[in-house]
Amino acid sequence: MNRYSSIITVGLCPSWDTVCRFDGIEWGEHKTVSSSDSQPAGKALNISRALAWMGEKNIAAGLWGRDDFQQMTKAMRPLGGLVKVKMTAAEGGTRRNVTVVDTLNNREMHLRNRSELASKKALRKLEADLKAIVNKGSICVFAGAMPEDEFVGDVVRIINSCRQRGAAIVADTYGDALKRILDTGAVWMIKPNVEELQELLGEQIADSPAGLVRAGRKLLDKVEVVVISRGKKGGVVVTNKGAWQGRCVGRSRVLSTVGCGDFLLAGFLKGLKDKSDAGNALGTAIKVATARAWGWTEGKSWSKALHEIKAAVERV
Repeated sequence: MNRYSSIITVGLCPSWDTVCRFDGIEWGEHKTVSSSDSQPAGKALNISRALAWMGEKNIAAGLWGRDDFQQMTKAMRPLGGLVKVKMTAAEGGTRRNVTVVDTLNNREMHLRNRSELASKKALRKLEADLKAIVNKGSICVFAGAMPEDEFVGDVVRIINSCRQRGAAIVADTYGDALKRILDTGAVWMIKPNVEELQELLGEQIADSPAGLVRAGRKLLDKVEVVVISRGKKGGVVVTNKGAWQGRCVGRSRVLSTVGCGDFLLAGFLKGLKDKSDAGNALGTAIKVATARAWGWTEGKSWSKALHEIKAAVERV
């Protein structure tokens, strides 16, 4: 996969994410926010942002609200042109989510609104817009929550259209939508966490390398690559050529786990491009996810993280 022409992230239920950090907070308190930021997000845009941090050009596609479309494009400009915005404008405004981070007690709370951007009209326009940018060699990453059940058929049609144009499809979602997408036979890679993998297979799975590899192999008749995120335990990748586990070696203060799974997937795609080997790609993925957790992606370079964060990867 080192010869792909482009990475295109596709988010159907994006959001504005506001992160408020407190140096300790309890219910009922009135406190001043220690720091906060708000940016266009959702899993697909998080992946785009992670790729840009590593210097990897990509295209951000999907739906975005017409009411705040210009605000979004302005917010994306600091990425230095590494992310080309090709969003499809949908009627209305983009949802706004809030994450509260208690840095003193190392805990988080995530408050999520429902996305109401999807419609038959918007999804037909998105399908047409993707046809203009997807070609043989593209990697299309469909990431994040999917629209309501009534629109899943439209999403499947869009994915099949991208696959027919020669794209490799990555699915990073969950629930019934993921099951239906997998049933198309069009998916190349999935990236569930342990809980999502259990839901997908309908069984309890031991959160151990051996247990996750056994579970991942059950899906290799439908996909070629299964990347499983394990939070602070690292990750596991399963392919027909072998399986590997990886974790960070060394410790630092975890500032936030928000988006770490998205950065893991971005790092894996970057690693595949650079080294064309799943085991080495997992090592890159672990470093990128760790950099996100430690807060390095906000103030340090990818080059520094690549050389200073250590990852241990071994075959399972």
